[in-house]
Amino acid sequence: MPELPDVEGFRRVLDKAAGHRIERVDVLDPGVLRDVSTEVLRDALTDRALATPRRHGKWLIGPVRTGRRHRRAEPSVVFHFGMTGSLSWVTGDDEGHRHDRVVIVTDSGELRYRDLRKLHGIRLPPDDDHLADVLEGLGPDAADLGEDEFGMRLGAIRRRLKPALMDQSVVAGLGNLLADEVLWRARIHPRRRTEDLTDAELDRLHRHLRRVLTRSMRAGRVPGRDTWLTGHRDDRDGICPRCGTSLRRARVGGRSTVWCPNCQPD
Repeated sequence: MPELPDVEGFRRVLDKAAGHRIERVDVLDPGVLRDVSTEVLRDALTDRALATPRRHGKWLIGPVRTGRRHRRAEPSVVFHFGMTGSLSWVTGDDEGHRHDRVVIVTDSGELRYRDLRKLHGIRLPPDDDHLADVLEGLGPDAADLGEDEFGMRLGAIRRRLKPALMDQSVVAGLGNLLADEVLWRARIHPRRRTEDLTDAELDRLHRHLRRVLTRSMRAGRVPGRDTWLTGHRDDRDGICPRCGTSLRRARVGGRSTVWCPNCQPD
């Protein structure tokens, strides 16, 4: 499932389309449209351009502009990639993919939204007030979260740590891979209770969150490197890349979870 680093990669893709006049919008499968019709999407985008995109957690926003800049009364294209969504920018004659759902054709290339399972999709809030409604309830973007606010938001709830980190109303953008990676680096068990964390553990958790996000955003994904837990979580007999202990697997908060019992004691 795309997480914050993947969406940052898609933001860079969307930025390539920004500023180019949109010539047409091909909706190949309206099943990915949410609260907007094919006709309304086409009318809102054709002969306009996208402004500089921004990311909020797992959501990607492409403001629409008629003039030199986006105005509050203008719509925005909002992408949520679910489990299998992606964006690509094509400037040549590459053939389309059978899971391409919406293609935005500009005067210099094509922006293609691809999605196998169509669990989320594309929205078009008509102005910035409606955009705020779409994003309402999300916590701050994980990459923008300072140490004090991070500790405050986790300290305000009483639950197991991994589900708390993945709760988008607490912190926006973290998914299964990121949560496991950060907890492993911070040497904290995923079943720990938020109310039991010490200040030192919260500081350590936030520090490793920032480091993992910085490196993952640079790569546009959570990298499966040999020195990362992510690089071993799918191995049948996976071992901890730090200490060599056999990794443990279980469901925590309903999600498949991997940890090292030596580095992350319960």
